[in-house]
Amino acid sequence: MKKTALLNSEISSVIARMGHMDHLVIADCGLPIPPHVKRIDLALTAGTPGLIETLQIEEAVVASELISCGRPVYQQLTSAVEGTPIRSLPHEDFKRLIAERAVAVIRTGECTPYANVILQSGVTF
Repeated sequence: MKKTALLNSEISSVIARMGHMDHLVIADCGLPIPPHVKRIDLALTAGTPGLIETLQIEEAVVASELISCGRPVYQQLTSAVEGTPIRSLPHEDFKRLIAERAVAVIRTGECTPYANVILQSGVTF
């Protein structure tokens, strides 16, 4: 998942420890984060930084509600990850998956409803 140098040491540390199939979440400012999942808070103000500004991904999962409620962000996401499969599932299932498999949640200032993405770690070989 880590392709370039990250300036945020906390994010860099989390990614360095991730193994195959681990999940990292980039979330809007409203996603409920389970207490046992590490929170990395980047939110500065409403909209800063946005979801798309933070992406570098290999495989993605989004809440199906983003496709209808956040069409502009979803279109930006599909452009940013062109050629990468994007899977969707209902928001409640999305939240359960975070509770079960997320290593950490990076909270952004994004204010678009359902603008969250689960990134699944691949392998380096």
